[in-house]
Amino acid sequence: MTDDPYGLYRVVTPEGSMPQAAWRVDNTPVCRGGEILIDVEMLNIDSASFTQIKSVADNDPARVAEEVKKIVDDRGKMHNPVTGSGGMLIGRVKEIGSRIEARGDVQVGDRVATLVSLSLTPLELRQIHHVDMHNAQLDVEAVAVLFESGIYAKMPEDLPDRIALAMFDVCGAPAQTARLVKPGNTVVLLGAGGKSGLTVLAQARKSAGDGKIVAIEYGDAGCERIRKLGFADVVLNLDATKSADVYQAVTDALGGELADVVINCVNVPGTEMSSILCAKDRGTVYFFSMATSFTAAALGAEGVGKDVDLMIGNGYCKDHADHALNLLRDTPALLEVFEQKFAAGAK
Repeated sequence: MTDDPYGLYRVVTPEGSMPQAAWRVDNTPVCRGGEILIDVEMLNIDSASFTQIKSVADNDPARVAEEVKKIVDDRGKMHNPVTGSGGMLIGRVKEIGSRIEARGDVQVGDRVATLVSLSLTPLELRQIHHVDMHNAQLDVEAVAVLFESGIYAKMPEDLPDRIALAMFDVCGAPAQTARLVKPGNTVVLLGAGGKSGLTVLAQARKSAGDGKIVAIEYGDAGCERIRKLGFADVVLNLDATKSADVYQAVTDALGGELADVVINCVNVPGTEMSSILCAKDRGTVYFFSMATSFTAAALGAEGVGKDVDLMIGNGYCKDHADHALNLLRDTPALLEVFEQKFAAGAK
């Protein structure tokens, strides 16, 4: 196969695998018929991945840059071998293959954000100019390849790049929340203070109406940010890896009841059972977190006799980028938080 829509021809090893599952891909910046070449300006590293990289780099920005560069040099893509996750990017379209050109939906010079993971995106990373340690965003000089099947969004003109990039990185979470949460539902959200958590919180309140929302975050600053937003009925400062503590606190907050929907946006491992225990029988547990072990979730639910639906956090659903941007535009309190956290970029 020499020019399929999924980029199989770019896989170097192991032969026959998909680009995302591959250990290494060919990142040569030459545009084929079903590809778009992008001059990359900024990488947004997945939260679980960036947390892991910071830990091995002792929170040193220079060492973080070295770790990212090494991963890309080794694999031809930004695919963290520990977490298995990547992130996404902003850049300007440099070249368009003949099949893409025939579609007529993108032109050379358009500024776009890719909405597929960096873990499958061939990337030639030439230089890292700055590492934003707070927001997991890297200013870079690089060239990326987007396959014919790859989805992207044109950058909005009414929002700063860093805000749009931060939202695009997690845009599947609020869109999926809109599908899952119904009026009157009780919702428990773990990891409510991060990018994905804040957007889920806003959407959950919008979808649940007068339903009850319990937000769990670890740390005073994050909990205070959630309280100021006013979307949660209860805010709990808890370590989500301590499932017994989480279960007790949630049942106390809900008067002995459990949640219709539990959404996990935590960026560290070991929170599967906290999520499962908080769901009522026939409830839904949605794992948006890329730190989730789905083996632990499946066997854990079985082990405690929980008849719940476990959902993998698919980062894509139809029109998710537009949904997320409109959520920001229509929710002034959420936009204000994103402006405070991302607009200028933490130096």
